[in-house]
Amino acid sequence: MDRRTFNSGLGLLLATGWQAAQAQKIEDDDLWQQIEAGAGGRLGVAVLDTATGAVAGHRLDERFPMCSTFKWLAAALVLQRVDAGQERLDRRIRFGREVLISHSPVTERHAGGDGMTLGALCEATITTSDNAAANLILETFGGPAAVTRYARSLGDTVTRLDRTEPSLNEARPGDPRDTTSPRAMSGSLRAAVLGESLSAAGRGQLAQWLEATSTNGQRLRADLPAGWRMGSKTGTGARGTTNDVGVFWPPGRPPVVVAVYLTETRAPEAQRNAAVARVARRITHGA
Repeated sequence: MDRRTFNSGLGLLLATGWQAAQAQKIEDDDLWQQIEAGAGGRLGVAVLDTATGAVAGHRLDERFPMCSTFKWLAAALVLQRVDAGQERLDRRIRFGREVLISHSPVTERHAGGDGMTLGALCEATITTSDNAAANLILETFGGPAAVTRYARSLGDTVTRLDRTEPSLNEARPGDPRDTTSPRAMSGSLRAAVLGESLSAAGRGQLAQWLEATSTNGQRLRADLPAGWRMGSKTGTGARGTTNDVGVFWPPGRPPVVVAVYLTETRAPEAQRNAAVARVARRITHGA
């Protein structure tokens, strides 16, 4: 894919002038609306081109339920605490079966035994979306409010975490708890994964966990072109909420940060996943 094709896929058209950019924006706006209509819900999209800082998308500043997309923020906060000498990834945390809740595929194998290291809990909650691991991580720094404070430290004035798993997945329309906006989440991802808020080692570890995610194959990772890298964190909740947020590393070009949130739909899972994947194809294939 050449530079012009890639830029067209982003809808930014960096080198083609204002009129062409406006025409492409109209085309992209139509596409987002088509995807939203097809999914029968409310779709939020942010595409942040780090080459220019430009952000394109749909419902950029509306609030959407985060569901499990908060988990990368929790892991990033752990890494920040490690950088500050306040925490260690090799610290072992022991726990019993009483902490296990729905979808805890990794922690259920370690409950009642020697437990897991904090680093292993972070890996589990990002790569498999393990819910008990997420709650155990939250306990290490005082609970959900610390994630909100961390988001503020990244310059994000929107994202907030109020509850733990599984209640944060309620996704009730109009409820501001446990929500973000596509623009805010893409900015936080950029700051943590690509910025200076973490040490180089911390950024590398966070990117490694995101790239190892196993839950995004039908969403943002779907149809990823050869030579591209990507890492993301998915989220799924009530009222058809289907999310994926992450970073694409195209060959020979600066990264692109993407946040996709879909909620308030009764569409089946495959159709919801396809809507998220359609956004990814616009970025990776320009189509």
